[in-house]
Amino acid sequence: MPYYIDIVHKSEYANIVALWEASVRVSHTFLTEEDIQFFKPLILNSYLDQVKLFCARNEDNKIVGFLGVAKGKIEMMFVHPHYMNRGIGRRLIRYSIDKLDATKVDVNEQNPKAQSFYEYFGFKAVGRSRLDGTGKPYPIIHMELSQQT
Repeated sequence: MPYYIDIVHKSEYANIVALWEASVRVSHTFLTEEDIQFFKPLILNSYLDQVKLFCARNEDNKIVGFLGVAKGKIEMMFVHPHYMNRGIGRRLIRYSIDKLDATKVDVNEQNPKAQSFYEYFGFKAVGRSRLDGTGKPYPIIHMELSQQT
């Protein structure tokens, strides 16, 4: 595969947020436009600095997906829509497990495709919150990596 994992530099944060928005518009169709505009500055100005941030780059060095991990938890993982279903998410998740010791992830309940994706890698639902971390009414499924993986 012509994709490789690399670190993200602060100077690339605007690119990361643009990728996040493109991905969310395809994968998080339950979010309103108001929600997307609410989260964008939080991601840019707060969330990205709180995680170890890695990306998948193509042969042109363009970021096509990214991953943020903090304290053994995948806090964010998104792939640009034009690069979905090409194994980038699988590479990022394997990297998070194998290199960053990630064992936890939270998934929006309205995104069953993401839940299935993490289940494929051995994550199991261990809890549920009826609100997301910002207090919005988007239930969260808390998942942990099964001991067998």
